[in-house]
Amino acid sequence: MRNHGELGARHRWILRSIGVLTAGVLAGGALAGCSAKNQVPSIGYAVDAVPLSYNGGSTLGANGGAAAVFSRVLTGFFYTGPDGQPVADTDYGTAKQVPGDVQTIQYRLDPDGVYSDGVPTSCDDLVLEWAARSGRFTKAGAGGGQVPMFDAASTAGYRDIEKVECQPGSKDATVVFRPGRHFLSWQTLFDAADLMPAHIVAQSAGVPNVVSAVQTADPAMMGKLAEFWNTGWNLQSGKVDTKLFPSSGPYRIESYSDSDGLVLVKNEKWWGLPPRTPRIVVWPKNTDLKQKVSDKAVGVVDIGAGSVKDLDLSGFSVNQVPGRGAEQLALSTTGVFASPDARRAFALCVPRKALFDKLGHPGFDQKSGLGSGPLNSRTTQADSLYYTPSTGAAGKYNGGDAGGAQQVLTSAGVNNPTVRIGYRAPDDRRAQTVAMITAACRAAGITVVDAGSPTFVPTQLGSGADAVLGGTAGAPGPAGSLSGIAAAASLYTGQGLNFGHYGNGRYDAITDQLAADDDSTNVLDLNTEAENLLWSEMPTIPLFDTPRTIAFGNGMQSGIVNPTEAGAGWNMDRWVLRR
Repeated sequence: MRNHGELGARHRWILRSIGVLTAGVLAGGALAGCSAKNQVPSIGYAVDAVPLSYNGGSTLGANGGAAAVFSRVLTGFFYTGPDGQPVADTDYGTAKQVPGDVQTIQYRLDPDGVYSDGVPTSCDDLVLEWAARSGRFTKAGAGGGQVPMFDAASTAGYRDIEKVECQPGSKDATVVFRPGRHFLSWQTLFDAADLMPAHIVAQSAGVPNVVSAVQTADPAMMGKLAEFWNTGWNLQSGKVDTKLFPSSGPYRIESYSDSDGLVLVKNEKWWGLPPRTPRIVVWPKNTDLKQKVSDKAVGVVDIGAGSVKDLDLSGFSVNQVPGRGAEQLALSTTGVFASPDARRAFALCVPRKALFDKLGHPGFDQKSGLGSGPLNSRTTQADSLYYTPSTGAAGKYNGGDAGGAQQVLTSAGVNNPTVRIGYRAPDDRRAQTVAMITAACRAAGITVVDAGSPTFVPTQLGSGADAVLGGTAGAPGPAGSLSGIAAAASLYTGQGLNFGHYGNGRYDAITDQLAADDDSTNVLDLNTEAENLLWSEMPTIPLFDTPRTIAFGNGMQSGIVNPTEAGAGWNMDRWVLRR
């Protein structure tokens, strides 16, 4: 009789196989005849993420692409599938909604679940995740008032939870939402790359019991937990203490350096199906990708289309696809962009249509849906039924209207502004984007400065840059999901991913209502109101669905395109490369 772990693993792989059909793209090379070739024991995975933290729930981790790098290192109840949808990972555990007036979810972790350091997975991990992302634990801020203790990327969903019932060390948890609150996208909670090992925080912070500390809300204890949760899992090349980075997935971190990449190796304690290739080397955005491809050190490439100039992928099956991430400019709400008038003026001269025509659909020509035109919404996917009827306000902002921009600036009393656009360099497509904006806005009296840098991070918005050019929530690499949680959070008051510090109470209320309401009339009305408001206040300027280049080396099996925040690495434990 098969054990529960094996059944869970098989169930997950069945779901992942369905993902092949859903995505509609399987890498060339997974054809008959490959079996005669030798399997490569180590596969290089080049992805334009910037892994700065192991903790995908933190602002640093989420923006750095933790979901694209660590989804098969830190598992959870769900992961992001090829269409951006949450897919259950029954190896980690099961989650089911319980009928009743108050939304309640029952979680059960796999009884065989254990971290790579031998410590069992437990509901303590869920309690920590909720505490960190609920927004309810605060401290005195520098300028007076209260600020969150935890630097959470987003509190969406978690802030609606009243309590997490958990006996320390147990495999069972019951999550109870606040009366009157409902979170439709509950399957985006406690997910892969987000659920962190509570026992590591407890040991490192000197807190005897995470569950007790959270239940009693002891300020001193919570402060210690928050300090480690915020920075204790930061990733620095050449300085990774692997004892602090245990794995709950098929792979674990072995080492991280500029010269050797981020090395993931088989986790011997993994209770599900073992990974088919024992070693994956992640090469992040600062890699000399041309050299790695030339050296045949890379078997999978997942980067922004056109980001690496003259990249020769002749030994690969190449897929050029529109992503679920939104290529956009996130604007500061201070300095040159302190007034909505200045932000609207800039949007008038940014050549959105011309940018899409030249840079937004390389190698594909979609008639509708994702990648079919300039992006007119911040939060609604272009293949949604609500997209077209809710985005009428975008009509006047096709861009290139230097005269209109100059007129708005004059009436606002803003003279000859300078706009610094920052992005993670090198990135040829984004450099071209800035150059086109520079040329288009010059006639409006706006000077645009390319502030791209190999060390640029979105937290520099407002100091080192006036606009961030990136994907959803300023991400330099893989971004976006069907639920759009990060997209909505990036404009919600006080969220970690809201790098421009935009705040509007009505937008927040709309977002909260959309999170709980699935009535189609209400959803359309709310989406329309939200976009009308955002096109008026202009905290961001959407450009197009970020195009992705996802390529699999000839001889690759089970390479599946996933142009979302999870990236091509979403199923890396199934990869086999034969040469």
